[in-house]
Amino acid sequence: MIRRDRHNVGEESETEVRVTDRRRIYLDPEGSEQVKQEAEVPNLKPSYVEELETRTKAAEQQVQEVKARFDQLRQQLQRETDETRQRLNRSADERAAGEKAKFIAALLPVMDGLELAIQAANDNASREAILEGIRGIATSFQNALAAAGVEPISAIGETFNPELHEAVDTGETTADMDGKVIGEYGRGFRIGERLLRPARVQVGRATPDQVKNAHKS
Repeated sequence: MIRRDRHNVGEESETEVRVTDRRRIYLDPEGSEQVKQEAEVPNLKPSYVEELETRTKAAEQQVQEVKARFDQLRQQLQRETDETRQRLNRSADERAAGEKAKFIAALLPVMDGLELAIQAANDNASREAILEGIRGIATSFQNALAAAGVEPISAIGETFNPELHEAVDTGETTADMDGKVIGEYGRGFRIGERLLRPARVQVGRATPDQVKNAHKS
């Protein structure tokens, strides 16, 4: 046993043992020795995780670009909407001003006719001449209203309609005119579907006996 051990020791002593020191020794600015480990920390992340992280970053970047583009388009659309609204408002104002000027221009002949009628009365013109002038004024005024889209409301002989007629009073009438307009105190006018003013009217009322007899016949 002893001989075998010595023999093994001898063999080990004869075997050259080589040790590679992979550390690098360097001096810091103060001159002390430090050891720098060359071994790098291994990357423990699987490759598919790195790929997912890369894709996630790319997707986030794309989202930011899309958002920035969306904000740009939204601001541009808002500017265009504001400009369009302002342009439409200006156009509507100009159109309203044009219609007003057109209506006033149509009324100028009415004013001329009134001045002529006043002058005729001052000059002691005949009654017929003054009446003819007034009829011409009325015609000019009606033409101006018609050009502006104003229409008179039918009244006499029409069934009383509270949406178009204003009942001032009632008058006795025959059964066939019961509930109908038999007199007009002031003409009503409308423009399109809008009521400008109702016609001020007198509504016919037949006696109960007349209504009863009319139903029997």
